[in-house]
Amino acid sequence: MSEQENNQQLSIELTEDIAEGIYSNLAIITHSHAEFIIDFIKIMPGIPKGKVKSRIILTPQHAKKLMQALQENVARFESQNGTIKDIDDVPPGIPMNFGGPIGMA
Repeated sequence: MSEQENNQQLSIELTEDIAEGIYSNLAIITHSHAEFIIDFIKIMPGIPKGKVKSRIILTPQHAKKLMQALQENVARFESQNGTIKDIDDVPPGIPMNFGGPIGMA
């Protein structure tokens, strides 16, 4: 890379409504030969129907980069805050499926 390419900065706009974020407690990932689709869903206790709150479509290459970035960030988080308990490690009596489908993401 040239020095000029190294000095270029990416400008990213974050609007106020996007900055608020969207809560999701379930993700469903599907893929074809050309793309990965991640549906972020919110399910609530006592309500058997979840609602897709956001859908992200990625190329396989970007999905792999996202996976790597998540792995790095989880490792950093755990080094600062301790191990994140898996949903299987939650004590008995705490329902984690809210009466709906059990997600694997």
